[in-house]
Amino acid sequence: MNKETARKILPLVNDVERYPLLQDYIEDRIETMRSFLENTKDHQKVLEVQGAIAELRRFQTLRDQALEGAK
Repeated sequence: MNKETARKILPLVNDVERYPLLQDYIEDRIETMRSFLENTKDHQKVLEVQGAIAELRRFQTLRDQALEGAK
């Protein structure tokens, strides 16, 4: 993450009231994707869902990424 972007998102990730809500949303989306993953038989869709879950996992560490990038 570049420094400018990291600094722009710091208010989002440092908000002690709202950041946990974002984390809850991410967890909910991961569970939805897992459910879809369990029920799909299309190999291409499996790969797409796995990619979506990987990206959601990156969002779980957004605060760490932003703090590191803003240095």
